[in-house]
Amino acid sequence: MGKEFELKFAATPAQQRCVVEEFGNFSTIEMETTYYDTPEGAFSAEKMTLRRRFENGVSVCTLKAPAGLHSRREFEVEAESIEAALKILCKLAGREDLAASTLVSVCGARFSRLAKTLELEDCTVEIAVDAGVLVAGHRQIPLCEIEVELKTGSEDGAVAFANMLAAKHGLHPEPKSKFRRALELAQED
Repeated sequence: MGKEFELKFAATPAQQRCVVEEFGNFSTIEMETTYYDTPEGAFSAEKMTLRRRFENGVSVCTLKAPAGLHSRREFEVEAESIEAALKILCKLAGREDLAASTLVSVCGARFSRLAKTLELEDCTVEIAVDAGVLVAGHRQIPLCEIEVELKTGSEDGAVAFANMLAAKHGLHPEPKSKFRRALELAQED
């Protein structure tokens, strides 16, 4: 199990370009994500996110569960389908009660991620610059954000760096995850 600690910021394309120019040499990851739930919304009701994401063509299935402010427990496995991963993910999360669930596709996202790892004084963070679309059925909305994710070290150090980055580039916090924003789009139908 991993613990995901990240801070998200809404960004414009110009703000994204400035961040990329400042730090240079980002890796590119093409991502296509589908989010799943039960027809009754059992995962959402528990504030859990279940997704299958292709990362440069590799299928990675993830279950995220709450773990505090800016934090989520994150369980990942490479699998050819979400159904093949479900039992493993639910066991890792201690939620075997959800392992036999029937799943439906709820919404998704398609985006390019520019990613760079930075070694800071008391932590290591990844800057992710995401640009693409959130999708639900035939509807889509733009996705343009910057994330600072703690990889190792101090949460306080990651927060201080993220706040400095936000102040320098005029970024504003994005309180909702990609899933929550795509889900809201799906619920508008």
